[in-house]
Amino acid sequence: MSDIFQEIDEEVRRDRLHKVWKDYGGYIMAGVVAIVLGVSASVGWREYSKQRQEADSDRFVEATALAASGKPAEAAAVFQALSDEAADGYALFARFRAADALKDSGDIDGAVQIFEGITTDPAVDDLYRDLATLLAIMHTIDGGDPEVMRARLTPLLADNAVWRHSARELSGALALRTGDRELAKTEFQKLADNLLVPPGARARAAEILKILGD
Repeated sequence: MSDIFQEIDEEVRRDRLHKVWKDYGGYIMAGVVAIVLGVSASVGWREYSKQRQEADSDRFVEATALAASGKPAEAAAVFQALSDEAADGYALFARFRAADALKDSGDIDGAVQIFEGITTDPAVDDLYRDLATLLAIMHTIDGGDPEVMRARLTPLLADNAVWRHSARELSGALALRTGDRELAKTEFQKLADNLLVPPGARARAAEILKILGD
């Protein structure tokens, strides 16, 4: 009889995890996007400033304006052309922006294809390849192979990894998706306890921990 109650308890726990993922998965993804794109924008702008070219600047402003005016597909086309023709640092940043614009247009597969291309590009610095890996995982977390995603996330969780906080939030999100309650609690507890984690991520982690309970 005790086995029956244990099975019921486990089923209730799984249902709770799935509900948390359904309710908070979108917020986690949005938070991670805000963090990584905010940092990458800063880094990208510094890189661009070193090798500024007037023509590239005009095209980048044009693409940004298209994105801001609700024309992501057109913006993606300009960003992609710029990524093929601009100077190295600026071209890389345009690749990220092209993927973001494709995502906004609804072409998730196209965005992921760009991110994956960056991850395997030997000419790209590891900092940006890791960022592209993080973004590729984030955009496939709902339907991708959990074991493959977990393996790709693991090196990004290292103590000295630049994107470790965002990677840990994704790790917790992946645990929620797969029903791994203990791992989800561990990951979100680490985020909630770390004062170096951005406030938004800490707040989301604390909220999820409250829902998961003991």
